[in-house]
Amino acid sequence: MKKFLSITLLALTILIPGNIKTPVTDWEPIYRMGPEKKLITFNTDIADLIYNKLFGAKFLSPGLFNDNHIVAYYGHPQSKIMGIVGRHPVHELGSMLKDAAASYDRVNGEKGVMPAIYLIYGTCQPGGEINRINKKLLDLYIEYTLTNGMLLYLDHQIGKYRLEEAIGELLPYLKYPHVHLAFDPEWHTTRPMREIGHVTAAEVNSAQKLMRDYMLKNGIPGKRHLVFHQFNPKMLRDREQVSAKFDPVILVHATSGWGPPGNKMSTHDRNALTINIPNKGFKLWYYYSSKKGVHYDKPLMTPEQVLSLRPEPGLIIYQ
Repeated sequence: MKKFLSITLLALTILIPGNIKTPVTDWEPIYRMGPEKKLITFNTDIADLIYNKLFGAKFLSPGLFNDNHIVAYYGHPQSKIMGIVGRHPVHELGSMLKDAAASYDRVNGEKGVMPAIYLIYGTCQPGGEINRINKKLLDLYIEYTLTNGMLLYLDHQIGKYRLEEAIGELLPYLKYPHVHLAFDPEWHTTRPMREIGHVTAAEVNSAQKLMRDYMLKNGIPGKRHLVFHQFNPKMLRDREQVSAKFDPVILVHATSGWGPPGNKMSTHDRNALTINIPNKGFKLWYYYSSKKGVHYDKPLMTPEQVLSLRPEPGLIIYQ
């Protein structure tokens, strides 16, 4: 009987806008219903049923990251230069992403593949100010990825702010079972495009602790990635002091940088020396334009080449 009532309640909630009269809570609406695209709000119980039990089961599997490679498309929806995400409407992008993921699924043995969209949430501006993604636009990507079985990474460029502040701003989005967090040391600066920023080991550890404590305090289920990129040694200070033992947070150290395969492999080899962060990622850059200042890999490494890297990256990002 209890199961029947739950299913009935779920059906009414999804199919009949405004049917459930519940107080608004901190669970934000993401479903657009009817010709007027009205939003439906849920209380915490309904949100838990829909987010975690209906759509979230696959995202909350304990073996998600051991059993799958994650293949992600990176960028900002409103910028073609910043990555592939900005070059296609989300539904077109999703279809392309699934094809890219399938190319890894054909060559990665017994492992599966989980597609993901990697959004630049906060973009560093002159003086280190941050331009944040439009809330309604972000909701669109949250909804699309959740209902299409994809992960969503939210990347903060930090700017002039403390890393804890940047990560703290993203924590409420962990209520969605498919959302993971990221930060970009390159842009932890007040002089973007003129200097390469950095983070310290103490800052990285503090950010992980903040994220872990938030998850435990709020009963956030599953394990969640906290990702950062590196292409220059100075981007991570005191690297040997970084701890990757803040379960359920999984720290991911991703190799970035563009160019020919030899250069990228060399950068990955250097990052591999940071053995205290065992989970690695790898970023590739699609060709977009030959204009000055637009970067790309030439040639683009194949899935077989990427998976032959050691340590093998669990997160593969295409920009």
